[in-house]
Amino acid sequence: MKTPPKDVGAYISAAPKEVRGKLKELRAAIRRTAPGAEERISYSMPHYRYKEQLAYFAAAKEHIGLYVPPPVIAEHKNDLKDYETAKATVRFPIGEKLPVKLIKKLIKTRMKMNESVQRK
Repeated sequence: MKTPPKDVGAYISAAPKEVRGKLKELRAAIRRTAPGAEERISYSMPHYRYKEQLAYFAAAKEHIGLYVPPPVIAEHKNDLKDYETAKATVRFPIGEKLPVKLIKKLIKTRMKMNESVQRK
């Protein structure tokens, strides 16, 4: 069994060379959108926490997965119609440009949800 990376930088460094730039871009988009979010490794992938769970991401063979707790994906289904999705997942094909503006929109939506949970 492979040892999990100790931090997000190590995760990105261990990824295949052809996806490292996109992973760095995704990381930067999340960090710019949620500068107060805690960044760590959970389930052997990058994880961000802002008051509650915010997002995970991971590189796969043909896509980069962004995992955002429900109902964010469902709420943005029209924005995500060009991507393969599941309840808490968006798959961005490796061969396409990352939709940074859309990623930031998803992260902002989850941040607002997390803030409303904290106020209760």
